[in-house]
Amino acid sequence: MSTPTFVTQPYLPPLEEFLPYLEKIWESKQLTNCGPFHQQLEAALCEYLNVEHIALFANGTLALVTALQSLRITGEVITTPYSFVATSHSLLWNGIKPVFVDIEPNTLNLDPARIEAAITPQTTAIMPVHCYGHPCDVEAIQKIADNYNLKVIYDAAHAFGVRDAGGSLLRHGDLSVLSFHATKAFHTFEGGAIVCPDAKSKNRIDHLKNFGFVDETTVVAAGINGKMGEINAAMGLLQLKSFDQIKARRKTIANTYHELLRDVPGIFCLREMDREDANYVYFPILVGPEYPLSRDALYQKLKDHDIHPRRYFYPLISDFPMYRSLPSSHHDNLPVASRASQQILCLPIYPDLELTKVAEITDLIARF
Repeated sequence: MSTPTFVTQPYLPPLEEFLPYLEKIWESKQLTNCGPFHQQLEAALCEYLNVEHIALFANGTLALVTALQSLRITGEVITTPYSFVATSHSLLWNGIKPVFVDIEPNTLNLDPARIEAAITPQTTAIMPVHCYGHPCDVEAIQKIADNYNLKVIYDAAHAFGVRDAGGSLLRHGDLSVLSFHATKAFHTFEGGAIVCPDAKSKNRIDHLKNFGFVDETTVVAAGINGKMGEINAAMGLLQLKSFDQIKARRKTIANTYHELLRDVPGIFCLREMDREDANYVYFPILVGPEYPLSRDALYQKLKDHDIHPRRYFYPLISDFPMYRSLPSSHHDNLPVASRASQQILCLPIYPDLELTKVAEITDLIARF
């Protein structure tokens, strides 16, 4: 039997390189509570990402929930139906009503042209997603936010290390939230972070992620326990040393897919492959009507050959039971997102994926 090929596989450095970090943790006996590796990783990430302040979290979902708390967001928030459920779940956990707006067909990001019509007196913020690491139209979104006095929180779970013409993509909005889950291009086993614009914002977020404690006897907010542990932070420090090489390998794989799928009728490669500032965290394709098989038939064909792509994102968030009764969830309001969710397929991409396997996958797609 062949070895299964999954949509992703975490990069793990040689175990002998991780052992010295574990030895230091064993020596210090400090496993959590913002220990030395936690502090080192925050500083290293600020330098690598070229941002001023960053607050580490146990996972990206806790970071989203806390970001909303830190800005005191209430009422309604405009967001995308085309994302992982954590995006909108973080709103529900804060008692906020999601208002779904359709997406752009070429990027699958929140469509700025649809935002204004969804704004009501209860709207307090916009939560876009840099889907697959492709930058949102940040200027258009910020202009709308400024006109209506709204906050902007970017779900940047896919956007680690992504840059635009002005620098880090994470500098946009009031806050940007990262995920360091094992499936991401950069991971800490499990983890997340909030990129903060100033020291005051980081200070509030640091209080909120640690039960609201300021010192041993002073609590200033109803915080949670969102802190990243020392073992996770140590993995992050080690991962960061290799991230440029990881990204380069992902780029090679993505470019190979792009070249081999270029002339397959009905297969549209979503991401442009010539962007030096991308992180190539996913390789999404759209299976159009010109292709002889439906998306689901192609999905099953690949699975029959022990290749396991994923339909990221299907179903739409707005189709799940806790959201489908919202007026903004109706498919008539979300035609582009509805179509994309029926056509999307993310192909395997990870640093250890052999180019011969990429060729095998593309050959299966090209042979009907």
